[in-house]
Amino acid sequence: LDTASEDDFTEKAIVPLFQRLGFHRVSPSGHTEKTLEFGKDLWMKYQLPTSHWIYFCAQVKKDKLDSNNASGQKNVSNVLTQARMALDHPIFDPEVGRRVLLDHLFLISAGEITKAARSWLVEQLDTSQRRHIIFMDREDFLSQASRILVDLHLDDRETANDVPF
Repeated sequence: LDTASEDDFTEKAIVPLFQRLGFHRVSPSGHTEKTLEFGKDLWMKYQLPTSHWIYFCAQVKKDKLDSNNASGQKNVSNVLTQARMALDHPIFDPEVGRRVLLDHLFLISAGEITKAARSWLVEQLDTSQRRHIIFMDREDFLSQASRILVDLHLDDRETANDVPF
């Protein structure tokens, strides 16, 4: 997690995790066309037992998210802008042939998401937006991955010693 790029973290770890958790159409946006991303690094949907679909996206960050000026890492304001964009811009689901709004947004970091950053983000969002946010930091990811991705096969260039869990 320390050496992977944001795209590698998304494609090699986050996508397989959500696929194995039962999400459908887990589609990474990549970073080649940032203008068309609208704050969504990937989007996916989950089918409820009633056969209805709920839609999710993820904003993935490689580094620690912090709002503490003393740490020199006040990068959470950029995340807020992207979160608002993601919640405000619908996605097109080709399987149903229409644009749909997101139900939830995962804010995922390969590093820590500090309490200060979480609090600041929640304070900046209105009540209806704040209930849509789900945080997943390195600790949460590793906890999920240790249960779900234990048999994940990395490409031949990587060894089991390179996997941090």
